[in-house]
Amino acid sequence: MVLLPPRVLFGAAYYHEYQPCERLEEDLDLMAKARFTVIRVGESVWSTWEPENGRFEVDWLTPVLDGAHERGIAVILGTPTYAVPPWLARQYPEIVTEQATGRPMGWGARQEADFSHPAFRHHAERVTRAILDRHARHPAVIGFQVDNEPGLRLPHNHGVFQRFVDHLRHTYGDVENLNREWGLVYWSHRLSTWADLWTPDDNQQPQYDVAWRAFQARQTTEFIAWQAAIAREYARPDQFVTTCLAYHHPAMADDEITDALDVTAGNPYYDMQDALALPDPTPHDHEQQWKTTGVWALYQSADRVFSSRQEPFLVTETNAQAISGSSENRPAFDGQWRQASWALVSRGARMIEYWHWHTLHFGTETYWGGILPHSGKPGRVYAELARLGGEFETAGPLVAGLEPDADIAMVYSMPSKWLMQKHPPLAKPDGSPDPTSYHRIFDPFYRGAFEAGRQVRILHARRLHDARTERDGPAPDEAARRHPVLVVPGLYLAEDSLLDWLAAYAEAGGHLVLGPRTGYADHEARARHETAPPRLSSAAGAWYDEFSNLPADLPVHAAPGSPLELPAGATATRWVEGLTATDATVLAQYDHPHFGRWPAVTTRAHGSGRVTCVGTVPGRDLARALAAWLAPAPTNGWRELPTSVTATTGTAPDGRRVHVVHNWSWQPVEVPAPAALVDVLSGTPVPVGRPVSLDAWDVRVLVAG
Repeated sequence: MVLLPPRVLFGAAYYHEYQPCERLEEDLDLMAKARFTVIRVGESVWSTWEPENGRFEVDWLTPVLDGAHERGIAVILGTPTYAVPPWLARQYPEIVTEQATGRPMGWGARQEADFSHPAFRHHAERVTRAILDRHARHPAVIGFQVDNEPGLRLPHNHGVFQRFVDHLRHTYGDVENLNREWGLVYWSHRLSTWADLWTPDDNQQPQYDVAWRAFQARQTTEFIAWQAAIAREYARPDQFVTTCLAYHHPAMADDEITDALDVTAGNPYYDMQDALALPDPTPHDHEQQWKTTGVWALYQSADRVFSSRQEPFLVTETNAQAISGSSENRPAFDGQWRQASWALVSRGARMIEYWHWHTLHFGTETYWGGILPHSGKPGRVYAELARLGGEFETAGPLVAGLEPDADIAMVYSMPSKWLMQKHPPLAKPDGSPDPTSYHRIFDPFYRGAFEAGRQVRILHARRLHDARTERDGPAPDEAARRHPVLVVPGLYLAEDSLLDWLAAYAEAGGHLVLGPRTGYADHEARARHETAPPRLSSAAGAWYDEFSNLPADLPVHAAPGSPLELPAGATATRWVEGLTATDATVLAQYDHPHFGRWPAVTTRAHGSGRVTCVGTVPGRDLARALAAWLAPAPTNGWRELPTSVTATTGTAPDGRRVHVVHNWSWQPVEVPAPAALVDVLSGTPVPVGRPVSLDAWDVRVLVAG
């Protein structure tokens, strides 16, 4: 059984091979002084491990491993297959990734190779085995990271496309079945033979696109599983195998790729300084990127990583200083590193590893700041993180592997996200298609819950129910007990059996909340024949057959007698589904001469539970009010917190209740303790009702006394 150390691991990626001068001993001593317990090494330098075809140099890492072990610092050993050496590209030009059919990408970045090509696999396996054979048994090594942030590209290489055709042939049997399932009668796309299938470059058929994106993700999953199997040949029983995930990558399904791993590892990056302020100054329509903006988005990043396996996880990379290009230099205010790290731990992180130890003096990421600046001299960043290392040491096993609380669960759908990137339902302000439509629908519900002080658990649709696999998700009644509120926004692609599962969840006592576009299409992206919301309209007591984009926000008010309390500024944004209430109760209505004929929100009792329909993308005030109505008694126990304060709670491995309270502002605050607590870091008792003091950009970690 793979066992992780019984405390939050703390450290950084360390690249001694990048240092312009010899300073290994100095670096490791500084790490030990900062209470480092882990470093990650080796994953980015294939051309150092194998300078020429077949010539391996693997001993250069030994002093790093020895020195780390002497200081009690564990090591995660990486395999370098995402950073392909130039000699391999020169000798095998056919392995280069084609960004479109017949159009190879240039060299000089990373992940430029088609990782499914036999020549690449041969050399990748050879270098991986050489590294592991030499270093896997070193006592410092506690685990392995295979590859790095996989799924960055969608390769169109000939071999990839031919395997896609083979996959379709095995899935559908013959072209007539594919013609029927994909509706290829449209625009005369019927196939007479598998050789007729066109390449994906200019495809406009959504059924094709859904299959292509799912196939690409499976290719990535297979590649990581292949490497993980090699690593396990060398691993001791107490060593784990993982890869680090970038959740925005287009050819990666995190809930599938982690099936082949021992633990999930993710790389949450976030904007610092005023972007971490509460109240949140960013507008509701701010577009999130790979580097998130806003406190709520930082928490969502953590909840996404937890969702992959529904268990505590590792953070393999996160901000040390400013992260991104040379024009984005906004390192954290004092206290914000502590805040962000404790926020991640409060949502289940059991390792915080920074990217990276020392700021690089060359290369693309020269200004992706490390813990040490270009001078290599410890400064403000090092001092704050050393303090954090001491806090993790003090907290010990109590906070390692917290099971975070959830007032509201939300269903996440990778296939729906992929489809909406190519065929988005929402438009940008200029009227052009918005490829971020899925998160434009999903995120407001999450942000509303966060701003209402509710905690969220994200559940993958595939892990609830998937008729195409043998994986059994939770029974509807079990899910209703564990997650009394289930919000399902933007689940555009759904099998009949999944929609029936959702109805059964409500009948068993759960509160099912249907957001825009949910269930409108089946698993092949075919619009359903039934009245929308398909297979759920009877349970919902409401239906629609018309929908509209909104070029501007619409005011929304509570219906007479509605239990949903809406502030004056509540709005509907981006989208309207023309709901007609049959025997549902209307909770909210639009203020508009045309759209006012339809309710914005309806609800109806169904069996022992309830189905609520939200026919729009809620603005911040509406989303916050919805969350407060859905979960009127938050599990964290903290009431009437100042707008700059968050309180997150979870259960420690030993069963104790842990509270992590943040003040995301310049103004010191005091909040009354909801129960008898003890400050984990100072040991000071905090009686019930006694004020908990938080300085500017501060965090307190408390445990039930």
